[in-house]
Amino acid sequence: MKKQLIVTEEITIHASLEKVWEVLTFPKYVAQWDELPEGYPSESMTEGSKVVWDLPNGEQSITTIIKAEKERELIIDLHGTGWKFKPEPGEVAYRYLLEPAGSHTKLVIEIGDFSLLDQGKDYYDASVDFAKESSNVIKALAENESK
Repeated sequence: MKKQLIVTEEITIHASLEKVWEVLTFPKYVAQWDELPEGYPSESMTEGSKVVWDLPNGEQSITTIIKAEKERELIIDLHGTGWKFKPEPGEVAYRYLLEPAGSHTKLVIEIGDFSLLDQGKDYYDASVDFAKESSNVIKALAENESK
């Protein structure tokens, strides 16, 4: 059995669960910590919301929200049309877990499992940086909006 390649990042945010959830699901915030295609709708993202990126090689990278338990858990499935292996929904995903921590919110981000993919190590390495950078931006957005 291959070793799992799952990136994990935890951060404490001095803001309410509600505010952190908004930063995770409102496109005006998401666009500041992740990429969104031009013209993406401005409504809050919910279960079934998709983001499709057309890649230079003609393939697509698609993310789909497969679970949105308000103020608790957000799971975004990741799929590449050029991947040889076709994972089941949720096998390669972004997971955002929110936990109350007194007057703060603990955010746990898990990204992967990239061991299922041919270029899994490359995806894993890129996701380490993404998790660290995006968690810091999510924290800053939620805390600044809470003041």
